[in-house]
Amino acid sequence: MHLLTLKDWTTEQIKDVIDKSLEIKRKPDEYENILESKSLAMIFQKTSTRTRVSFEVAMTQLGGHAVFLDWRATNFALADIRDETQYLSRNVDCIMARLLRHADLRAMAEASRVPVINGCCEKYHPCQAISDLVTIKEEKNVLQGLKLVYIGVHNNVCNSLIEGCTRMGVNITTVTPIVNDQSVDKELIGKAERTGLYRTTLDVKKAVQDSDIIYTDTWVDMEFFLNPKFKEEKEKRIRLMKPYQVNSELLKDSDALIMHDMPIHRGYEMSTDVIENPNSIIYEQSENRLHSARGILLKLLKKP
Repeated sequence: MHLLTLKDWTTEQIKDVIDKSLEIKRKPDEYENILESKSLAMIFQKTSTRTRVSFEVAMTQLGGHAVFLDWRATNFALADIRDETQYLSRNVDCIMARLLRHADLRAMAEASRVPVINGCCEKYHPCQAISDLVTIKEEKNVLQGLKLVYIGVHNNVCNSLIEGCTRMGVNITTVTPIVNDQSVDKELIGKAERTGLYRTTLDVKKAVQDSDIIYTDTWVDMEFFLNPKFKEEKEKRIRLMKPYQVNSELLKDSDALIMHDMPIHRGYEMSTDVIENPNSIIYEQSENRLHSARGILLKLLKKP
């Protein structure tokens, strides 16, 4: 069993890992050493703060061990990904990989003897979506029937959020003036539309009026934000997205919870005062990356 995208998991499996993550958070002592002698390989082809920290600490707290591998310092950068995965999976009990291409994650999973976790790719970010749902359930006690508005670029985070929300009975509206071409998944959108829980609009003010949660994300992917070659596209995105910034003016009639998966580019997708708003649960959301990582690892590695 792998976690490459929430599309591969049943609704019951998603629900189970959300509930288990919350249980582990409430009763951490009961899960100490439950993965004793287990090892996790963590492969990073692009930068990370929350994904690396959460999975490494999660593995330690569960009694296991994590091995960090920088893609550029390994032979993954030189050889066939299947060959390297065949070797790696004979040494560890699980692989968590943050790669540029979802196709490479699929190839890795096909070659692996152990579970493979998608730590983020160009199409999906399932670990983030699980953590987001853990956070919402913790704050609201329920998921079904809630209304979430996602404001930003339609990207990997947006895809997994749509999948996760519609599977858990959360109404989700996306306000996405820009779509990352590499993130397009027509099958996922078609399935979401058929649930009746998903809609999209560019009327951002109307969208937030009766929402329970307002969620935003970076306008420029992490690997491009400081890249001079992306300067022209970055400036174009800022011009197009500025009217959709999550700020005090947009939120003046809203009592919704405020979420952002981080890293935050202050003054771009979100104003600084909103980050510190009493309704902001951004840092709780980021903390729950650790608790959901423990839930995911337990789901994949602990025998029933």
